[in-house]
Amino acid sequence: MDTADPDALDRADMARLVGGDDAALNDLMDRHATTVFHFLCRMLGNEEDANDLAQEAFVRVFQHRARFQPDAKFTTWLYTIAGNLARNHHRWRCRHPTVSLDATNENTDESLGDVLPTADVSPSEAAVTEERSNAVRAAVQALPEDLREAVILCEWQDLSVAEAAVVLHTSPKAVEARLYRARRRLREQLARWL
Repeated sequence: MDTADPDALDRADMARLVGGDDAALNDLMDRHATTVFHFLCRMLGNEEDANDLAQEAFVRVFQHRARFQPDAKFTTWLYTIAGNLARNHHRWRCRHPTVSLDATNENTDESLGDVLPTADVSPSEAAVTEERSNAVRAAVQALPEDLREAVILCEWQDLSVAEAAVVLHTSPKAVEARLYRARRRLREQLARWL
């Protein structure tokens, strides 16, 4: 096995997991937990929910380990699980709205990561960067769900169009069309920053 090939490592760990070596899940989590968490943060716009669903995604990997197809790419399967969890959670939240006491300030949209100082950046540059980041996040969150998912998977999670198509249960052409429409909308909404 080529240890430099992440897909081969994932397949080997899934084979170990299916074979009863539960510790293989730890190796998978070490490699993929951060990217799944970031994916879910972008899908949900909430770190606490993303953290909960990232853990749930790995619980599902463990529970459904026998369903994994050894010739499939593990990350595609994992993002499919995480994406389904995010969509289900979003539907649930729409039916059960709540107001969090820990929510970010609506007027300033500040979170802990936004207010931490950055090295070697002037206050005015930091303010412009923060404003631009907030604008991009808001514009992506405002996209319809199908367009937002395509952007997050292809642009931020670096999945290929074909891999995103598998995660989204659609064709690569449909993903390309979604990306085209999403980019066009984002260009219009973010014209000030381009």
